[in-house]
Amino acid sequence: MARDTSAAIPGSTPIGVLGAGAMGAGIAQVAARAGHPVVVCDARGEAVKQAAAAFAKVLARDVDKQRLDAKQAAAVGQRITWVEGVHYAAFAECGLVVEAIVEDLAAKQAAFGAIEEQVAEDCVFATNTSSLSVTSIASACERPERVVGMHFFNPAPLMPLVEIVPGLATAPTIAFAARELADAWGKTTVVARDTPGFIVNRVARPFYGEALRILEEGMADVATIDWAMRTLGGFRMGPFELMDLIGHDVNYAVTRTVWESLYYDPRYRPAIAQKRLVEAGFLGRKAGRGFYDHREGADKPAPSEDEALGRDIVDRILAMLINEAADAVLLNVASAADVELAMTTGVNYPKGLLAWGDEIGVGTVLARLQALQQEYGEDRYRPSPLLRRVAAAGGTLLG
Repeated sequence: MARDTSAAIPGSTPIGVLGAGAMGAGIAQVAARAGHPVVVCDARGEAVKQAAAAFAKVLARDVDKQRLDAKQAAAVGQRITWVEGVHYAAFAECGLVVEAIVEDLAAKQAAFGAIEEQVAEDCVFATNTSSLSVTSIASACERPERVVGMHFFNPAPLMPLVEIVPGLATAPTIAFAARELADAWGKTTVVARDTPGFIVNRVARPFYGEALRILEEGMADVATIDWAMRTLGGFRMGPFELMDLIGHDVNYAVTRTVWESLYYDPRYRPAIAQKRLVEAGFLGRKAGRGFYDHREGADKPAPSEDEALGRDIVDRILAMLINEAADAVLLNVASAADVELAMTTGVNYPKGLLAWGDEIGVGTVLARLQALQQEYGEDRYRPSPLLRRVAAAGGTLLG
């Protein structure tokens, strides 16, 4: 992204945040700690109260652990104004408004259309959408060129990655300003094309989807798949543990959005097993039940710890992940370097997937995918043309 400071967002710029949920409150904390005055607005008054109380506890803990002194903590806390109700006029003095509300296109479009009437012409709009089209969201604005995607990861104060996503109409100066600001906040930034799921939520789909497919086939149970991916694959959490943590309403919605937005590509098809959990209200940790029973006193199932079976599971899921990363590069979703950075910092994968593919051997990964495609006869397992080209040339994905 070429350097252009004509739309720079200075450190003293007032920041507006629409949404006081986990993401909105987290983004507000990041901005306030960086020195910005922040206004947080949410239609749900209770959410605003909870977010304000939670931030006060965070600051008190910082003082206890001597990360801040009492005066510094008070200054940070006073930078945030918490507004109960939808009062877009509260954003009138803001130079940047970050939207972090429900993942619904119509709701986001309506919000930006209304906010545009209350702010100055040079105010930048950022959407924290994880999978919706930035271009579609911006289309509701009179000046879509000032809308950009800034996708933070939860919890925003701790997770380093921010995906910068210019929409089709986004001015290059706006995209640069958003990236420069996130960099100034100490974040690690990557640039993604405005395609479904951007980098992380597209490339990571097989981590969930292929694990769900293995479960539905009866090849292994939840505990065994999680054990294999943690112990043999080196991932911090297994796919079912992670889905329970994220929440099945959220994870299923992202999968469905990516699947529908990519014209029902079978690679991204949602799983009935997860849909049934959503229908039952078994949304994971926050509901007490998901793939695991998280209620007090519940027994945790034991994995089989069959190493040969575990290796098969890891090899299958990893082949699909590497294939997805290769396609992201092939289709110019992002550069190879940004794909590697996004997956190691956004979802904490133990290695960059392209480097992992080179380590295993591109020919080996290709052979695994071809075997799956032959066995199932499904386009779901089609190898990326980039894998085929690299394998044929005897080269590596990272050159």
